[in-house]
Amino acid sequence: MYQLVQSSRAALLRYCETLPPAALLQPLPSFNDSSMRDLMVHIANAYRHWLENFGLHQERPYFDPEACQTVEDLRALFMTSDQLVDEFMQTYEGRWSDVVINTIRGKRLEITPLTLFTHVITHEFHHKGQILSMSRQLGYTPVDTDVIR
Repeated sequence: MYQLVQSSRAALLRYCETLPPAALLQPLPSFNDSSMRDLMVHIANAYRHWLENFGLHQERPYFDPEACQTVEDLRALFMTSDQLVDEFMQTYEGRWSDVVINTIRGKRLEITPLTLFTHVITHEFHHKGQILSMSRQLGYTPVDTDVIR
């Protein structure tokens, strides 16, 4: 499943390479002044938050959007996410229905590893669609980045 996510993400990043570099960083008022780059970093931060900080109980700081100025920077960021997903999958292999307990903002949550994994990949696809819409608003024609292309 995650290989399909990676393939779709790779299609998005290849598309982003065809855009002028400034388009990646262009804030859009209709997206709360976020840029395509900002949403991609947000996606990586969601993997870090839910899989690493919550699921693996490893407190790590979030990624800084300003550290990502190019598509290559984003690729490197997602390589970190890929390594995290690998670690998460190895940790919970055969235990997808176990309950992971952690506290977020003072609230105790009980979530299965399968739910955590499903959340981060559906979250990524939600924002990937927004990123493609952002590029359209900037005057570009997005490519097909679906799992089945």
